Amino acid sequence: MAEMNQSPRGTRIHIGLFGRRNAGKSSVINALTKQKIALVSDIAGTTTDPVYKAMELLPLGPIMLIDTAGIDDVGDLGKLRIGKTREVMTKTDVALIVMDAANPFSEFEEKLIEEFKRLGTPYLLVLNKCDTVPSADEIAEKLQAEVKEEFIVVSALNKSGFDRLRSAILSAAPRAFEDRPLIRDLLSPGDTVVFCVPIDTAAPKGRLILPQVQALRDTLDANANAIVAKENLIAAQLDNLKTPPALVVTDSQVFGKAAKIVPKEIPLTSFSILMARNKGDLTGLVEGAKAIESLKPGDKVLIAEACTHQCQAEDIGRVKIPAWLQEHVGGELSFEWYTGDSFPEDVSDYKLVIHCGACMINRRAMLSRQRQCREAGVPIVNYGVLIAYIKGILKRVLSPFPEAREALS
Repeated sequence: MAEMNQSPRGTRIHIGLFGRRNAGKSSVINALTKQKIALVSDIAGTTTDPVYKAMELLPLGPIMLIDTAGIDDVGDLGKLRIGKTREVMTKTDVALIVMDAANPFSEFEEKLIEEFKRLGTPYLLVLNKCDTVPSADEIAEKLQAEVKEEFIVVSALNKSGFDRLRSAILSAAPRAFEDRPLIRDLLSPGDTVVFCVPIDTAAPKGRLILPQVQALRDTLDANANAIVAKENLIAAQLDNLKTPPALVVTDSQVFGKAAKIVPKEIPLTSFSILMARNKGDLTGLVEGAKAIESLKPGDKVLIAEACTHQCQAEDIGRVKIPAWLQEHVGGELSFEWYTGDSFPEDVSDYKLVIHCGACMINRRAMLSRQRQCREAGVPIVNYGVLIAYIKGILKRVLSPFPEAREALS
């Protein structure tokens, strides 16, 4: 889990660098950050797996720079590297398409532009290695006339052009970055929120899980009050309050207990549902829940976990959800799991995709996965929505979100 005084990866603006091998992507990252972060070599294909670097880019704030393998890589291993690069494309908020000034524009750059336009991702065309050609500005002017796009001329070797590149990133990023509320828009100053936080193997001693930490911080940003208690103390906390809380937020795993304890007149939801709205399209995930009723024994179900962790005896994605779902369906289902940044290119064989709360990926990545499922005609739901549906309380826990609630009717 991220330290509480650091911005988590999923909340940072993701700036990805793309291009052919030996275009100087790694050198551009080093020049941008003024640090030797990425490995640089004259040998094409030095960067293999994507390299992530968290940093601050003022006045923008916390960002994540991502160096990727060349989009023109070759061979069987090259295909795997290109696949990893394409995974990064789906989560990128601002793309830098880096070119060698001596060999600047080809079908590879053209296809990158087409893909980023399809994804709706802002992109910048960066003409690197301007120190290796007689007149990089003339090359840029000619390309701009041909491609009808603006080119930013830089030299990672002598650090020229990077003030302009940083300014261009700052101009593009606000259109990509959305400071979306997690809970603060549901609260007024002085309100009280009760957080129901069970302690189990997923929360080792001394830690809270990331969505709980983020919800607590967002509550403070709303100038509201937070009470944190285990599920066995929620009833006592509610009795101690002179005024009912504006909201009770629970871990989805104890939905059943919380729903019985919290009076129906008090709004109730879960951390996972808050994350579903913050990171993705909550209404689309609610619509996906209705597909649970059409599942039959033997159907293939994908469970996507955006983080990588060791499976525990009470693991929510590996143990509890499969058991609850198979009990609801009345037979065994065929489950497959994808973890971390991995997500199948083709989801058409699945009858349902179940996604975690997405606290470890950014909003663009989650929306991309939802769009991929929608285009394939495959319903997608997240942990909290699915659990609430199975427990028969989905309509209740969607009370703070009327638009998503209407999707159930």
